[in-house]
Amino acid sequence: MRKAMTPLLVAVVVLFSAQQLLTPVLAPLSREFRLTETQLGVVITTAAAALTIASPLWGGALRVIGLRAVLLAGLGLATTGLAGFAAVAAVGLEGEASPATTFTLMLVTRSLIFGAGIAALPVAALAVAGTATTSEADRTRATGLVGAAQGVSLVLGPAGGGALAVASLLLPLYLAPAIAALLLLWALVTVRPAPAERAERPRGGSLRPWDARLWPLFATGFFLYLSLGLVQVIVGFLVADRLHLDSQATAGAVGIALFTAGLVLVGVQGVVVPALGWPALRLLRTGTPIAGAAFVLLTFAQNLLLIAVAFAVLALGLGLAIPGFTAAPTLLVGPERQGAISGLVNATVGATFIVGPLLGTALYEIKPEIPILTSLAACVVALALVWLSPAARHVEAPVTEPL
Repeated sequence: MRKAMTPLLVAVVVLFSAQQLLTPVLAPLSREFRLTETQLGVVITTAAAALTIASPLWGGALRVIGLRAVLLAGLGLATTGLAGFAAVAAVGLEGEASPATTFTLMLVTRSLIFGAGIAALPVAALAVAGTATTSEADRTRATGLVGAAQGVSLVLGPAGGGALAVASLLLPLYLAPAIAALLLLWALVTVRPAPAERAERPRGGSLRPWDARLWPLFATGFFLYLSLGLVQVIVGFLVADRLHLDSQATAGAVGIALFTAGLVLVGVQGVVVPALGWPALRLLRTGTPIAGAAFVLLTFAQNLLLIAVAFAVLALGLGLAIPGFTAAPTLLVGPERQGAISGLVNATVGATFIVGPLLGTALYEIKPEIPILTSLAACVVALALVWLSPAARHVEAPVTEPL
């Protein structure tokens, strides 16, 4: 398993870190481009939509053209999107393009091209985790490592991007495509086609996400990620309003809270989950109520310490629950459908980031506590699904006839 997973985990860490280099500079860049907050939100939402649509397509492509071709195609698109965005930003900062033109080109490069490209990597990694493992314990370990790889990028990327932005807003934008291009060259040289890699049509027709054994699991993952998306987008507003901080102090306080959460998330998914070896449902049933408790704490947190603790508890809960979600659907399908099921899992994640940012900000404008309580409600729904839905029985029982 380790030999098969290592190149993909490296690719996920590197490309997602390159993406996260841009996080600290997107808001100030949008101001320089004379874009509204809503337009920046559309850029981010469109990227999530592109990832959501592309993920099942990459899952199908794994079966048709193989892992290496999918990995190279995804990295090629991601590199093109990042390089295009850097060029758009350079022109925009020179004032040589109108805000409308800059906004349109951002949608094409940063959202559509890059969003479609980056979707290939977690789909490929989850598919290999499914095919390279046989036991449920190994499957949850492998999917936990994929989540940990993405978590590492949340720690490294924003910190690096923020440090580079002190010198120039364009430095992170230039470095990101350079890193992606080097990763593409590395994959071209080191990732070889598997000898047994060939096109193979799944038995029994196409995979149906609305199957009674699958949709409750996808719904569980949707509500778990939605709970995160709702609060992730409003944390800056929450910190500024509760602690009465200016913009610079708010950025520092948010960085502390999210950095703490990132460290916990990496530790749980990369170390704790593999060490525990728990079944997928046990991870879901343990982690989901812990995440719910974090939202209760966040509702009443009125200082930075409690806010940081709340996000750390949230990272602990989701760090346990998310590997359970990503592993559970893969246990219901055979090896030839791991690509397809991984595409649907990644599409579920992307869908929440289409809904979450827009819904979270809208609810915050009504009352600051509403998005937090909505996140709590999402956790309650997820917990009910993993305890009461028939899908739970199918995950617990041995798979005698995969979907």
